[in-house]
Amino acid sequence: MNWKGVMPAITTAFDKDLKIDHGFMAKHVRWLIDEGCTGIVALGSLGEGATLLFDEKVALLRNCRKALAPDVPLVAAISALSTAEAVRLAQAAADAGCDGLMVLPPYVYPSDWREMKAHIAAVLRATPLSCMLYNNPIAYVTDFLPEQVQELAQEHDNLHAVKESSADVRRVSAIRALVGDRLALFVGVDDAILEAIPVGATGWVAGLVNALPRESVDLYELGMKGDFNAAFALYRWFLPLLRMDTVVKFVQLIKLVQQEVGMGNTRVRAPRLELTGEELKRAQSVIREALANRPARQRTTAPAGV
Repeated sequence: MNWKGVMPAITTAFDKDLKIDHGFMAKHVRWLIDEGCTGIVALGSLGEGATLLFDEKVALLRNCRKALAPDVPLVAAISALSTAEAVRLAQAAADAGCDGLMVLPPYVYPSDWREMKAHIAAVLRATPLSCMLYNNPIAYVTDFLPEQVQELAQEHDNLHAVKESSADVRRVSAIRALVGDRLALFVGVDDAILEAIPVGATGWVAGLVNALPRESVDLYELGMKGDFNAAFALYRWFLPLLRMDTVVKFVQLIKLVQQEVGMGNTRVRAPRLELTGEELKRAQSVIREALANRPARQRTTAPAGV
């Protein structure tokens, strides 16, 4: 698959019984692609993957694959408590028609490089699918250093990309210096995309794109074209919302933005709870002020059927 562009880390929509709303999710992923996104990443942190049962994950992937055109890349985030389960999920994702995998370290057990390398290697070897390594030491403690990324790339031909979410754009240039063009380098922190493009980032696994795909794609494309005057004008407007991707309650906040734009609801699975009281009011104030000053868009309506 071709790792490029803006790939949403999609939220998982729930109905009133907190079951996956597959009908809405099919419409949502089609809308994101129609608005210019280049692929879909499912089951990640933003998708509340840790709260989904194994069979629910597989059903979600199959639904997304059915909803998307065959040439649209579908990527499954692979995370689990055990290496054995991660391998099984990777194989199930391949069977469900996924084009790629985004490989995470194991939940709750951050350890040394020997153990983390063995875990990642097992998942990379589980299928022939193209893979992205997900580095997010802020959320998962495990930190894949540039030299370790290089080592994995040298040993695994199907490792083709890195999602760098350390929030340190120096990591992007450090990885690029070691591997050249061997890996596609994606930003995984919403409020770092413009800083990372000039030092070598070529893609964005984004969060607020779930609610604002056209603005996200415009921002990325302006940065890639080097039109930084226009890019930073859009960035200044977008930043209060993009920063919602960087806090503990990022899932609740991004789902709230989706609800405010009429593209989703705020339902989450415990231990997460929906925002209430002053916390909700503050978030709504930020969102509504941004939407009231929303810049002109190249496309102003969602595709038919959404």
